[in-house]
Amino acid sequence: MEEQRTIEKEFFLKGKGLQTGKPVEAFFYPAADGEGISFVRKDLKKKPPIRLLDLGCLKFDADRRSIVRADAENYVETVEHLLAALWGAGISNIKIELDSSEPPAMDGSAREFLEALKKAGIKKQNSEKSFIKIKEPVWVEEKNSFLGIFPSDIYKISYIFEHPYAACGRQSFSEVLSPDLFREKIAPARTLWFVPPGPGTIEEKAEAVRKQGYGRGADSENTLVIDENKIVNLPRFPDEPVRHGVLDLIGDLYLLNRPIRGRIIAIRSGHKLNLELVKKINERYACK
Repeated sequence: MEEQRTIEKEFFLKGKGLQTGKPVEAFFYPAADGEGISFVRKDLKKKPPIRLLDLGCLKFDADRRSIVRADAENYVETVEHLLAALWGAGISNIKIELDSSEPPAMDGSAREFLEALKKAGIKKQNSEKSFIKIKEPVWVEEKNSFLGIFPSDIYKISYIFEHPYAACGRQSFSEVLSPDLFREKIAPARTLWFVPPGPGTIEEKAEAVRKQGYGRGADSENTLVIDENKIVNLPRFPDEPVRHGVLDLIGDLYLLNRPIRGRIIAIRSGHKLNLELVKKINERYACK
């Protein structure tokens, strides 16, 4: 039997939201067996927790990040890096309180979230962990992108990442996932920004993106900046883009609040397809 887990003691993190740029404090609390992962917006009065166990009642949006909504006002965004860290730490039950709409960006990856969870301590609980074991293929596709999951006794992701910029091109990653592999090879991979082509400096283009409401908390420390012919800042891995794609996918799939047993094939997938697959899996395995 593999037990459910929570954290041993509460802790908090602070920073700025990756998309909103707003200052945010996030408080993490242990949760009892079977309570699952929940988010509470402290800045909203009289709003109930957003419980991932209520996934069938929630709505999803994907606009350069994953957004989970209970209603038009009560939502959390850019949850994928934090959820990936919760998967990596094996956390089944935890309550997260935020005083803004998104967690702090930290270093733009899952690494600092994972380190904070480990520092707080991981506590085994009495109830057995529930897995989603894929019994038949489930897939989604759009134009030249594909994301599917197939029956397997292991959790493996094979991911092909492609971008027209020569500095990135085509990258692939295929591994059986484990907590150790996640910590070493996936968690440190940062979010990406591809500098739009055309005239203007990188900073001028970045400011134009901020005015559109994106990346207001992004900087050269928490974001890998990729221009047409070069990577502007120092990568953590030669193939950091594909590793971050895998990180996002792990986080999006953990919206299911249950670990998966299945083989995943991803070709040019992003948040939109990731969330469509989450919906399909939840429809088939919500009560199984």
